[in-house]
Amino acid sequence: MKNSYFIIPISLVFHIATINFLLYMFIPEVYLNVFSVVYLNTTWVMVTHMLDFYPTARREGFMTHLNNFLRLFFFYAFAYFALFALVGNDSYNIDYLTMIYLFICTLFTLYRLFFFWARNKYRSQGHNTVKVVVIGRDKNLKKIRNVFDNSNFGYRYLGYFDNYKSKSPTYLGDIKTAFTYIFENDIDEVYCMASRLSKEELRQLMSIADNSLKRIKIIPDNKELISRAMSIELYDSVPVLNLRASPLEVEYATMLKRIFDILFSSLVIVFVLSWLTPLVFILLKLDSKGPLFFKQKRHGVNRQSFWCYKFRSMTQSKESDTQMATKNDMRITRLGRILRKTSIDELPQFFNVLLGDMSVVGPRPHMEFHTEQYEKSVDKYLVRHFLKPGITGLAQIKGYRGEIVEQSDIVNRVRYDIFYLEKWSILLDLRIIFDTVFNAVRGEEKAY
Repeated sequence: MKNSYFIIPISLVFHIATINFLLYMFIPEVYLNVFSVVYLNTTWVMVTHMLDFYPTARREGFMTHLNNFLRLFFFYAFAYFALFALVGNDSYNIDYLTMIYLFICTLFTLYRLFFFWARNKYRSQGHNTVKVVVIGRDKNLKKIRNVFDNSNFGYRYLGYFDNYKSKSPTYLGDIKTAFTYIFENDIDEVYCMASRLSKEELRQLMSIADNSLKRIKIIPDNKELISRAMSIELYDSVPVLNLRASPLEVEYATMLKRIFDILFSSLVIVFVLSWLTPLVFILLKLDSKGPLFFKQKRHGVNRQSFWCYKFRSMTQSKESDTQMATKNDMRITRLGRILRKTSIDELPQFFNVLLGDMSVVGPRPHMEFHTEQYEKSVDKYLVRHFLKPGITGLAQIKGYRGEIVEQSDIVNRVRYDIFYLEKWSILLDLRIIFDTVFNAVRGEEKAY
């Protein structure tokens, strides 16, 4: 069978059956009724549809779209626990219900592992494959051959056509002979290098696609512009390349991140800063002269300036807006060394998060002076300004925080910031927060 139409129904049936089996086996009868069963099944279908969870591409593997898989657990948890909160009574046991939900997640993860293992095994034996040929040879041929040669994907690459003859064993002839070959050998998918085809040849191929069951795929002449961060959007019938696509361009993702920022910053302000601020104020007054807070103009999202707040850790000086802290910096006070070493000096920035100027996680904001300096000397530096700056970020937990000693420090910081922009997920944010707290407790070499 060329197309695995049974994959989605089997997966859906397994997931629904597992949910219902565990409900009847382990959930107390006081929680079970027609409403709760219909509710949990319906919300599963709704959440999976919202996340476009089931459509399975031929090149998908266990790690492909893993974030979407974990996001499914996150959203379905809301529906699951909301139900039991509504129908619960005095015997409501959150620990027990949590254990059952974790058991559901474990079974679904094991199923995902088994599914891709079985699919790969099946394809390695020559089943569920599609026969493909390439028309035209350019620098992209070798790259796409690497995909075709992966047995897990189920491609059978038969060769390529090009008007320049070759002694390669995979050379099948000139482009004119390709049209006959496609039908005589029952080819399933045809990949065309746009750079090697004339306008008339492309029209012929499009006609074949419109009048047969052959799948024709065009590999554009991209002039080396295509990257992993790009996405293609259709404006009516015009394809448009989005050069810097990010998961945060999706409205619900932006809302989710903002809700998380508000909740997290509110908790820190209420339960930490409410008592820590007066304590730091008293200690600062005993240690040195000056205000409690240090504020500085920094560049945020879309390069807009905002006031960034910190606990003052240095003596006041004219260099504060141009010179970053260095090792054994004489401007740092005795208390300031403790605040900076533990990153406590950064905590007032949670007010910036609550106000919407910053996020809990994102690229660290730089002084205006340094932004103007680095945007001229560091490639892609301004890409990091597509996001709100963060109290912590991926670059910080990877060791690129604090003083910029060498050019590689800022270059690698920008690379991590761009990677974060392209690969954002709520789970990545949680991991960065955990690593930040862990590093602060353990102590960091560059925290000075």
